[in-house]
Amino acid sequence: MRTRFAPSPTGYIHLGALRTALFGYLLAKKMGGVFVLRIEDTDQERLVADAAEKIYEALRIAGIAYDEGPDVGGDYGPYVQSMRKSDYLKYAKQLVANGAAYHCFCDKARLDDLPEGYDRHCLALPPETIEKNLAQGAPYVIRQLIPKGHTTFVDQVFGEITVDNAELEDQVLIKSDGMPTYNFANVVDDHLMKITHVIRGSEFLTSTPKYNLLYQALGWDIPTYIHLPLILREGGGKLSKRHGDAFFEDFLAKGFLPEAVVNYVVLLGWSPPDNREIYSLTELAQIFSIDGISKSPSAFDMAKLRWVNGEYLKAMDFDRFYRLAEGHMANAVKKPDVDRVALAKMVQSRVAALDDIPEMLDFIDTLPDYDTALYIHKKSKCDEAIARDMLGKIAPKLAELAENSWNGSDLYKFLTDFAENAGLKNSQVLWPMRVALSGKAATPGGSSDLLAILGKTESVCRIETALEKLGARQP
Repeated sequence: MRTRFAPSPTGYIHLGALRTALFGYLLAKKMGGVFVLRIEDTDQERLVADAAEKIYEALRIAGIAYDEGPDVGGDYGPYVQSMRKSDYLKYAKQLVANGAAYHCFCDKARLDDLPEGYDRHCLALPPETIEKNLAQGAPYVIRQLIPKGHTTFVDQVFGEITVDNAELEDQVLIKSDGMPTYNFANVVDDHLMKITHVIRGSEFLTSTPKYNLLYQALGWDIPTYIHLPLILREGGGKLSKRHGDAFFEDFLAKGFLPEAVVNYVVLLGWSPPDNREIYSLTELAQIFSIDGISKSPSAFDMAKLRWVNGEYLKAMDFDRFYRLAEGHMANAVKKPDVDRVALAKMVQSRVAALDDIPEMLDFIDTLPDYDTALYIHKKSKCDEAIARDMLGKIAPKLAELAENSWNGSDLYKFLTDFAENAGLKNSQVLWPMRVALSGKAATPGGSSDLLAILGKTESVCRIETALEKLGARQP
């Protein structure tokens, strides 16, 4: 088995392209085959500088190691289409010679005037006219001649598909600049590189009959096709650059882990044989199968991606998490005396994406202004009056607490002992304390964690601010 990933170097890797690469890689690994990377740069006008290098880097980050490719080598290279120009013209001329293609000399102005596609004007040109035009260096393209009838093929996902050839246009194979079109180049290269299984998006289903007619006209074996369903944005529509949900690199920049994005993308349109949702790439290569691929479009679910990413962060070795989180914490916490290791431990089990960290910790340096309605919490059986009374009583006790007791475990015991002695539920102490210290309803740590992080002086100061807000102290 030989599979391939054949991106165009026009920018970053789209999530749909990443999934195509993953499925090709996983299928090859599962079957003990070869995975090939080929750069399809025949559309010279759309090329982006350094895009090929971005592709290599993205695949490396994703953990997708190709066996043959532009920067690896192999027996069937070069693996960049612009370096294979002579191959395509040779086979295009072979198609012309056997009547499966023809020269077209129509200029752009004439083509633009055609309302319903190409009218085969040049198919009827006499041989002597064609020879004269070629001898004079007249610009031309080579077009595929679509025969009458129907074309049937079998896709491993969508089953048997039959297309009326009348619906297919005589597509251009070789452009006027001598470069092949995408549709022709990938057929030639898939044959020459001995690709056995072609994995691509379902948008290419309608083009597949044209590919098969080329294979047949050249006397080549047709590969096995595996077309993948679309990935749609939440609420419908395609993933887009404008919405920031199209490219692999977008999510890395937002603080998502590459292994988490890879894990999630594999599950878009493919169902594993068990009920698990978290897999390493090695595990996926052992269980992946074509049978699990769905025909239906997949809906991208940001909440699900965040959950998957959060699971990876929770399970991560703390030292690695700290290295990844350090820069994000620095963006939110400028105070030099804050224990950053304690901060990282506090957020690791609660953060879904590294980019969430600054917002989670933005109260550490400066207590935000907040509404005292935050103290009202039905589940905790807390209201402003209970908060005012409790905070007024606990503030002096905290101020007197010994420094060697100012740590998370001792502080938690202090708070729960206070609740018991005051005849309060734990939540009637812990909830108001959380609000007073952070000015927020949700924090990455509990009240004792916040007390330990902020320190005695800052903690008592914030409680005094809370009492002023609640009307127990004069501002």
